[in-house]
Amino acid sequence: MKLLMSPPSPYARKIRILLRELDLLGIVEEVQVTTSALASAPEIVAANPLGKIPALLRDAGPALYDSRVIARFLDDHASAGLYPQTRLWEILTLEATAIGIMDAAVSISYETRLRPEQHQSPDWIEAQWEKVARTVKVVNDRWMSHLTGPLTIGHIGMGSALAYLDLRHGARGWRDGNASLAAWHADFAQRDSMTATAPE
Repeated sequence: MKLLMSPPSPYARKIRILLRELDLLGIVEEVQVTTSALASAPEIVAANPLGKIPALLRDAGPALYDSRVIARFLDDHASAGLYPQTRLWEILTLEATAIGIMDAAVSISYETRLRPEQHQSPDWIEAQWEKVARTVKVVNDRWMSHLTGPLTIGHIGMGSALAYLDLRHGARGWRDGNASLAAWHADFAQRDSMTATAPE
């Protein structure tokens, strides 16, 4: 199988972390592609008509896309247990929360990196950051118990989302007032899967 990905993408990094945590690099090859929201690479469009990464090309069957679908497929393939039944709905919600952080943060990046400055909307940027800040605070205050214990997709998703905040929006200081989550991320960021997938 082949994973079409770009290292800076938090969605792709989530799957790349998962591949290392589940020791699947022997059966899934990472293929780096150059693509953007304004000009999707042809190989991405062939796999995902939305033109988004990551996409997983399988030996049989259509390509899979959306990090949530790919993660669930690979977890099932490896019988890894990243979606424990005893906490399934909480773990799925935490995964969705991490994706929401990514969505808002990537939206800011698109606005500031792809649009000419005179066409950027400061109100849009701040509204997206408010989503990020509010959500990070809620995770810090209410969800830390779900970031302890055996590894789940919630850990991987949140680790990737917070790392993307550092990559693109570090100056905004998401750690301020979120000491518990900051401490958790400092520890999680030391995992081999995290250091191996850190974008340059």
